[in-house]
Amino acid sequence: MSILERIDGDLKVAMKSSDKVRVSTLRMVKASLKNLEIEKGELSDDDVIGVLSTLAKQRRESIAEFDKGGRRDLADQERGELAVILSYLPEQLSEEELADLVREAVRETGATSLKDMGRVMQSLMPRLKGRADGRLVSQKVKELLSAG
Repeated sequence: MSILERIDGDLKVAMKSSDKVRVSTLRMVKASLKNLEIEKGELSDDDVIGVLSTLAKQRRESIAEFDKGGRRDLADQERGELAVILSYLPEQLSEEELADLVREAVRETGATSLKDMGRVMQSLMPRLKGRADGRLVSQKVKELLSAG
């Protein structure tokens, strides 16, 4: 079953059980997917994962801003949406797995300083699609390149 089919099925279940957060989040996801489908044509699971990753990133950024602004109610709403979105993404990498992949990418690209960060990120991100937050990956690459 594709991710898109799972989202459709879960939306129906959420509507029947009156799960408002799940219904609104899945409708928002479907609207984003529909926009991409209109733009691109038929969507693959990679396309769906890309949209979900973008939506998850937006939620994380919103949570940080709402927390900074003291709007706990809005931050909690975003956390609920983020939990729904993350349930459709591949399992997230652990810190150790991510660190291993970053070391491997640094070794493969021959990176030696922060100037080479773009090359490392370009090599690394396609392998991590949907499995790690880009900001966290960037942070790990910076740590490794500035330490070495």
